[in-house]
Amino acid sequence: MKKKLIALSSIVLIAFATLPINTQAKTVAQFEEEVRKYTAQLEETNASLAKNDAEVAEIEKKIKDYENQIEEAKNRIVTLQNEIEESNQKIAEKSEESKKIIEYYQIANGENAYLEYAFGATSITDMIYRMSVVEQLTEYNDKIMKELEQLIEQNKKDQKELQEKQESLVTLSEEAEAEKKKIQADSASLRDTVPSIKTQISEAQAMVKYYKGLGCGANEDIQACQYRISQNSSSSLPSVGFFVRPMQKGYLVRGFSSSHNGYDLSSSNKTEPVYPIADGVIHAIYTDDCTGGRWCQNMGYSCNGNAKIVVVKHNYNGGYIYSSYVHLSSYANIRVGQFVTKDTIIAYMGTSGCSTGPHLHLEIASCFWKNNGGCTYNTYLNRLINPNKLVTLPSKWSNR
Repeated sequence: MKKKLIALSSIVLIAFATLPINTQAKTVAQFEEEVRKYTAQLEETNASLAKNDAEVAEIEKKIKDYENQIEEAKNRIVTLQNEIEESNQKIAEKSEESKKIIEYYQIANGENAYLEYAFGATSITDMIYRMSVVEQLTEYNDKIMKELEQLIEQNKKDQKELQEKQESLVTLSEEAEAEKKKIQADSASLRDTVPSIKTQISEAQAMVKYYKGLGCGANEDIQACQYRISQNSSSSLPSVGFFVRPMQKGYLVRGFSSSHNGYDLSSSNKTEPVYPIADGVIHAIYTDDCTGGRWCQNMGYSCNGNAKIVVVKHNYNGGYIYSSYVHLSSYANIRVGQFVTKDTIIAYMGTSGCSTGPHLHLEIASCFWKNNGGCTYNTYLNRLINPNKLVTLPSKWSNR
């Protein structure tokens, strides 16, 4: 049985030696360029935010002006309505007066009231005068009523125009409010990117400082530089030639894809011990906070980070690779910088962070974004390696 395992290990070792793993990293000069690029992006974002704020302030002034005009139109409509009602009342009064006057002016039917008024004159001159007064009063009332009717018509016309203006102003105000909300939404989106941009600037600046201090040349591949320096020191990391599974027993839950950065593995023992996939050194131990979307991308459900994570650095194929163990229930007795073998228990499987159940998320990349691992988070995403290229992960297993 042991001979078969040794033979199988030899075959696996040969297969791994031929894997096209891209371990090339950036140079100091490229990180300096990233600092310039992200700084320019931050300045552009801040300029866009300032422009949006100015546009919102201008729109708010317009909305206030529209609201004032709408209020004026409403008040004017009420005034016109009162004038119409007052004019109608005057018309009714003048109409009643005219009826009474006409009663004295009915010559054709010879009403007594007119005759009494006419023949009550003391002279011909007085009679003519009285008839003239009646006629003038009637004409005056007719004139007043026509003027009032014209005023009513004009007021109704003005009312209609004011109603239309008011509706137009309401539409303009609603459109302005919609534009304001659109700009504010854009500003909110831009502000959401600011922390991420600042983080990328900070990370790139830290990389420049670290690798310059390490003695890397401006255009020297930093992974090669780090490897060169470690090989010249007494604490160089031994090279590994093959990899093993991170758990003694388990089964595959989910594989590597464009929307999933690693492999999800689980076990019947929901606190299964977790081991490194190869000899290496503990590079990072931390609890994720999902800043910038790390470890929380493409989840499709609400989560707030807080995943327990261990990262191990391995010397492989003339460079470094980093294996990450995520959603741990607890850490073993380990520390950053500690050398571990493939048989060292580093943690226990769990469901911390953005997780729907106990499992281990295994992620591998040719650089890491924490503890001077050679790249920023965005670059890290481009340097991911399908774990199944290094570790044989069947649907189910009972040994490493």
